[in-house]
Amino acid sequence: MCRLQPPVPKLKEIAEYDSEVGEVGPYTITYFGVRGRCGAMRIMMADQGQEWKEIVVDFADWMKGDLKATCVFGQLPKLEDGGFALYQSNAILRHLGRNHDAYGKDGKEAALIDMMCDGVEDLRLKYVKMIYQEYDTGKDVYIKDLPNHLDKFEAVMAKNKTGFLVGDKPSFADYSLFEVLLNHLVLCSSCLDTFPSLKSFVEKMSARPKIKTFLDSEAYKKLPINGNGKQ
Repeated sequence: MCRLQPPVPKLKEIAEYDSEVGEVGPYTITYFGVRGRCGAMRIMMADQGQEWKEIVVDFADWMKGDLKATCVFGQLPKLEDGGFALYQSNAILRHLGRNHDAYGKDGKEAALIDMMCDGVEDLRLKYVKMIYQEYDTGKDVYIKDLPNHLDKFEAVMAKNKTGFLVGDKPSFADYSLFEVLLNHLVLCSSCLDTFPSLKSFVEKMSARPKIKTFLDSEAYKKLPINGNGKQ
C-alpha cells in the first residue's frame, strides 16, 4: 500500500510504497511530482514487491540550482539504493533489472533486452518532443505516424510468443515499454487496436496483481504524466 503524507512545499518525502517482500532497499526516488521518467521504474519496483520512498522536488526550487549542482549530469531522477546513488533513468532500470532477475537468463538475452530498451527510448523521445514542443501543432501528425513505430514492437512480441519482448518473463525493457504504451493510450485510446500482441501485452501486464494494485493506488493516479499539463 502507499501511505501519503500531507503535501508541503520544497523537498519533501511524501510517500512510502510498502510491499510484502522488500528484499532489496529500501529504495528512495528523488524526482518531480510527475510520472515522467520515473513511471517505468515505479511500476517495476511495485511488480517486484519492493518498498521505496519518494522525495518530490518543486520545480521552482529546482531552478534555483542548488540540488541540480549535486546531480552528476544536472538531471533527475535519482535513485538511492542504500548508500548507492544512481542517475539516468535507463541506468536505473538496468540496475533494478540486475537486482531483481529482470535482465535475461544469459548474456545474449541481456543484449537483446538492452536493444529493446534502446528501441523503447527512441519512441519515448519522440513522444516527449511532441508533448513538450509540438503538442498543439504536431499531435495529429504524431498519432498518424505512430503505427510506423509500434509495428516494430508488435513484430518482436509476436515472434517471441511468450507475451514479453525477450524470454519468458518481464525484463526491465518490458516495464519501460508497458509504461510508454500506457502513456500513448491516454494520447490515443485506439492506438493499439491494430496491434493484437501489444494490446494483449498491456492487458497482461495490467492484470499482474502487484501492478494492478499500484495502478489503482492514489500514489499513481494523483501524478500527471508530464510536467507541462499535457496529459
